[in-house]
Amino acid sequence: MSYRILMVAPTSFFGDYGCHVRILEETLALQKLGHAVRIVTYPRGRDLPNLDIERTMSIPWRVNYEVGSSRHKVGLDIFLTSRVLRAARRFKPDIIHGHLHEGVLIGWLAAKTFRKPLVFDFQGSLTGEMVDHRFLDPHGRIYKPLRKFEEWIDNLPSCIFTSAAHQAHLLETEYHVPAHKVLHIPDAVNPDWFRPWDDQERAEFRAQKFRLKSETLGIPLERPVVVYLGLLADYQGVGHLLEAANRVLEHGHDVHFLVMGYPGAEKYITRAREMGIGERVEFPGRIPYQDIAQWLAVGDIAVAPKLSQTEGNGKILNYMATGLPVVAFEHPVARDYLGEDGVYAPPGDSEALASCIEMLLLDRAAAKARGKRLRERAIEKFSWDATARKIEQVYMALSSAKTRTVPELEKQRSL
Repeated sequence: MSYRILMVAPTSFFGDYGCHVRILEETLALQKLGHAVRIVTYPRGRDLPNLDIERTMSIPWRVNYEVGSSRHKVGLDIFLTSRVLRAARRFKPDIIHGHLHEGVLIGWLAAKTFRKPLVFDFQGSLTGEMVDHRFLDPHGRIYKPLRKFEEWIDNLPSCIFTSAAHQAHLLETEYHVPAHKVLHIPDAVNPDWFRPWDDQERAEFRAQKFRLKSETLGIPLERPVVVYLGLLADYQGVGHLLEAANRVLEHGHDVHFLVMGYPGAEKYITRAREMGIGERVEFPGRIPYQDIAQWLAVGDIAVAPKLSQTEGNGKILNYMATGLPVVAFEHPVARDYLGEDGVYAPPGDSEALASCIEMLLLDRAAAKARGKRLRERAIEKFSWDATARKIEQVYMALSSAKTRTVPELEKQRSL
């Protein structure tokens, strides 16, 4: 049976990062199974082929909205609520699928109005993200009320999908969500698209013109490259990465760092120059999703220095499928993905991060073997086909449940 799925995405989809990739790949996998998906989202973002995207109008005072927490999201979410209700009336969905906390709150209103089941794609704590973005003071007066509000939202849907296994424990213990409502639906990756490249392919790309500059990458093939891909922000650990790069280069390693992403590249470019490492750290800017596989294939080592303890970290799966050994700050999400083959540093410890990178540089053969095992792990455990089928089973259970609850999820945990 095929389903009509209305996805609520309170973000500027598509933006080549994080949760956008999950929304995209999830949608494509569900469409492959024969389901119809409509994504309702903010006005900005890039349209993609073969996706049914419906956008809200812009707010006049905030046309150029950037990613992250902002008081202007309130205005965007008001418009998004109106658009979601209109879309639900026309599209006649079988399922409302909310992404992020604002998405499930708006989706709940649509689900109540049209008597449809609601699922929540949980990718991290709302208040945790606001603290990470320095939009909320964890010691301020409104922190506790917002945590209670978040708990209320978390208990609205019939089912919650978590992108990382430890998030289920977080929801059950800190937000008091019944265990039978929570199902681990991990991020996944397409290993045919993200793959290891041979030396000739790598050399050809390094010789190509830089997308944002006139010169070539200019990195000799024999020089190892450490790659990072993601948002450029302090909570993502980019500052710690630059400090680690400085230590690695001070120790005499012939290595290059490729730091890919947006926004705010200029701040980190300036910091790298002030450190005296600007010649060995490249910032190519925002990389379109369709080009990510090629850029990652330039690398020999990947880093995931994200500091957040609750958010997903899907870029790690792209690293793994590309066959790269991965250095990460140790937290449950990284452990979920990398297992015993990850190389871990204590969160926020730039010196330890540098030591981990150096360990892989000093034993290239062992590093390649580690990357090969990580690719095998990605193929075995993180397939989009398997992920979409788990989601489909939840849709089926919800559509047939008069009470809009899914006690069967306890059985599905082991699937």
